[in-house]
Amino acid sequence: MEIRDPIHGAIEISPEFNQVIDSAAYQRLRAIKQLGFSEFSFPGATHNRYLHSLGVSHLAGVVFDNIFKNYNFSTSDVKLRMREAVKLGALLHDIGHGPLSHTTEEVMPKLNGLEVKAYDKRRSDVATDEITPETQANHEDYSIKFITDSSLTKILKSSFKDISPIHVACLIDKSLICPDDFFVDQGVDYRTLLSQMVSSEIDVDRMDYLERDAYYCGTSYGKVDLHWLIANLTMHIKDDEAFLALNRRALYTFDDFLLSRHHMHLMVYFHHKSVIYEEMLYRYFTSKDNQFALPSNIEEYIKYNDYLLYQHLAGSNNEWAKRISERRPYKVLFELHSTGNNNRTENMQAELEKSGVPSILSSSYARVSKYHTASQAEKSFPIYVVDQYDTQAKPYSIEESTEIFQKYEEIRLIERLYVEPEKFSSSQKLIIDKKL
Repeated sequence: MEIRDPIHGAIEISPEFNQVIDSAAYQRLRAIKQLGFSEFSFPGATHNRYLHSLGVSHLAGVVFDNIFKNYNFSTSDVKLRMREAVKLGALLHDIGHGPLSHTTEEVMPKLNGLEVKAYDKRRSDVATDEITPETQANHEDYSIKFITDSSLTKILKSSFKDISPIHVACLIDKSLICPDDFFVDQGVDYRTLLSQMVSSEIDVDRMDYLERDAYYCGTSYGKVDLHWLIANLTMHIKDDEAFLALNRRALYTFDDFLLSRHHMHLMVYFHHKSVIYEEMLYRYFTSKDNQFALPSNIEEYIKYNDYLLYQHLAGSNNEWAKRISERRPYKVLFELHSTGNNNRTENMQAELEKSGVPSILSSSYARVSKYHTASQAEKSFPIYVVDQYDTQAKPYSIEESTEIFQKYEEIRLIERLYVEPEKFSSSQKLIIDKKL
């Protein structure tokens, strides 16, 4: 089967992958918008996670073929199963995403309620948190549940005889313990490399969503030279473990890749309209009369999508739910871009409260790289820089390779103060009169 993608062109889908794509769990992604509320800012941004995930899987195959084009595995079957595993990991990385946005994770159940049996065996040195009775599930937990213990699991087992669902899950969650030597060939463990292709500082997920989101939003922020970036991806083997690596000559493209993602956050993902809808949804979910919750039953979860949530909001009498469904968001009264917290917006909000004006203060944070906040466990999976022309050059981690990490060390903070549109003019006058 062939799918026509406006970003990558024709994407070939094998019968085995088609079985997975046709599953109810994957088809659900057709009704989950990639950018949630962003369509209220960028009307073209109505694309979904179904097509995004197809694009990510396609790119995983392209990157795999480039990295291993001159490399010999022990057999062609080993190479094929590695390739199919990483394409499946990329295809299913978002399968558990909640309706509309990450805000719906507020109404996900406790993790213990999901009964993710795969979590019984985790690497303590890699797990970023400890599972307790109070741990709340997130979309990645639902993804692992879908892959390892659902109706989708049966489809994976029947379609891919040489790949176990846990192998796919291991590429999405680095803390899971692989039960065998599936990722080992000729004494080299390729799991870290394949996992980094799915999730890392240069992963196929970001490659796809930057290009795709820029295209549908009609912006140029996310456009980068992906062909050159992919052409220079390679691997570095250290202590019989394969890591993702980048040729030194593509470092400038990597810089552009980082900055493009950074600017997409500041200019698109943190657009004031998207932010206020997220804030209002959060206030509804945390209100006393919230009636919406995501189920722990994974088969029931398949029914929960954007349309169901919008339908629920439309039937609610809650103030925040009504404002979302009736498209009556709070309006930006003041916006401040900085690299650190200050008291100006808080002072404005305090004056508004004294005058009986309800307001919402929102803070959006962005950093050019996750390496600043990465745990030691995450830093144990470095991406290396190598030089194909200088065999004497010693490989080193990519965060040491560019000044971008240092120049953009500071957090970019966007603080916004919102008020009811009906009280915007009086609130604006108050701020001016008080010289705030």
